Amino acid sequence: MEWIIGLACLALIVVAVVGFGVSIYNGLVRARNAYRNAFAQIDVQLVRRHDLIPNLVEVAKGYLRHERETLEAVVAARTAAVGAQADAAANPGDPAAMQKLSGAENMLTATLGRLFALAEAYPDLKANQNMMQLSEELTSTENRVAFARQAYNDAVMTYNNKREVFPSSVVAGMFSFGPAALFEPDDPQQRQTPQVSF
Repeated sequence: MEWIIGLACLALIVVAVVGFGVSIYNGLVRARNAYRNAFAQIDVQLVRRHDLIPNLVEVAKGYLRHERETLEAVVAARTAAVGAQADAAANPGDPAAMQKLSGAENMLTATLGRLFALAEAYPDLKANQNMMQLSEELTSTENRVAFARQAYNDAVMTYNNKREVFPSSVVAGMFSFGPAALFEPDDPQQRQTPQVSF
């Protein structure tokens, strides 16, 4: 009779440990899904940003005929950013993909900054209604990207904390829950959105 009670206690302990492990595993999955969803919000805003740029280049092209190099640099930076965005969207949180995306977006921001600085020298372009509207939309999109990036980084931090603390770290190691990378600008000076003023 005592052995039945002992066996029942052992079974109860095993069930409790397994239940605790399942709870930890489910928490890790929820945290991973949360940062992936947060990246999807960044992805939406980056698509919007990337879609605005060809229109901006087209409007500027008529005025900046002698500044072809700058326009080509913007187009090349956009192409690189779109490719990096696709890689990051395929595997959100992957350190290599996030670093590539961050670098490409930094380059795009820098070339857009050069375009807007150059546009300051062309009063007709500065006064163009389409250019003003596109610039306003781009500024709005940059702000949305910044908010989405913050939400993503918060979700990544929660996930990484969850996977690194004991006993979650044991479950994370058993089921290959790898670390997720933040999405941050490489250059601290580029942590600000490009200044667009028309």
